[in-house]
Amino acid sequence: MTIAPAHPQQDQRLAALYSYEILETEREREFDEIVQLAAAICDTSISVINFIDAERQWFKAETGLGVRETPLATSLCSHVILEDEFVEIHDTLLDPRMSDNPLCCGDPGLRFYAGALLKTADGLPLGTLCVLDYKPKDLTPLQRDTIRVLASQVMAQLDLRKTLRHAEMLRKEVDHRVKNSLQSLSSLVRLSARRAKAEETTEALATIGSRIDAVSMLHRELYRTDAGQIIELGRYVENLMLHFRQIAPNNVTLRCQVIETKVTSNEAVAVGTLINEFVANAYKHAFPDNRAGQIDVAVTRMADGRGICVNCRDDGVGLSEGADLSTGGLGMQIASVISAELNAVLDVKAESDGLDVTFEFESAISK
Repeated sequence: MTIAPAHPQQDQRLAALYSYEILETEREREFDEIVQLAAAICDTSISVINFIDAERQWFKAETGLGVRETPLATSLCSHVILEDEFVEIHDTLLDPRMSDNPLCCGDPGLRFYAGALLKTADGLPLGTLCVLDYKPKDLTPLQRDTIRVLASQVMAQLDLRKTLRHAEMLRKEVDHRVKNSLQSLSSLVRLSARRAKAEETTEALATIGSRIDAVSMLHRELYRTDAGQIIELGRYVENLMLHFRQIAPNNVTLRCQVIETKVTSNEAVAVGTLINEFVANAYKHAFPDNRAGQIDVAVTRMADGRGICVNCRDDGVGLSEGADLSTGGLGMQIASVISAELNAVLDVKAESDGLDVTFEFESAISK
């Protein structure tokens, strides 16, 4: 029996084949439909998508054959991958490479073969899409073109899946590095805040920490949903509040009311930073001496149906008497800066029974 020699670039060819991670995968409708279509159009008993491994021929899809792999010694395609991109053999018993092959000279024997190579962009053959029959025959030009086109579609599927796997691997690596960087930065800011002597420096670092927390939460939301630069604001705010509930003092209750609405990632960071600033300040100043209290955060629609309204309210002790809201402390300055980022209308009400901050803006998505 004539056994095909190894491909001249066998090591590179096998490395390319393994990089697609296709071997030993389950049958899939996309590939099954391709071999069924090839067999129907070419009017053959068998069609397969096969890959030539080091010691075997493995079938990703087959119709009319009934097995998933065969030994390499009897593989017709192991000869074909040494040839041109398309091979048609009218009668295998007249081909010296296959005339003594048990698959061809048996009863019934495979007497007809036609296949197109499955090749990488570098020209390395991985296997073939082929059709076979138990009687000699010739394909029409349309049938040959069909096999070529379907083989190209198989490789397009494989290349797309490989690209997506690579992109997912890079995304996970980027996620890991960004997450570690944010955690390191957050730890550094908190450490610096503990060492700071001036109250204004401490407050500034605390605000930076809140901004980092908002970005970290946004990063987790982007990674979890794979939504690109568009964020579902309601879910994002709920996740922020879940984080704040975990660190809330025992005497403080948090409530959250949100709607589903989409914003840009930059807008989400701005909203998250303002909520972080409000809740963190309320924890620190609004409920002295373990006074029981409540913080409410709401995301609603403005009356025009287009704009977004974010309201943060606590029922704490409020601002000190005579506080100037026009200048305010650092927290109010941060709120003003964030409002400017969003081109938002900021409304602050400070009373003896708490602080109420509302800002309204129109997302760039809806403009």
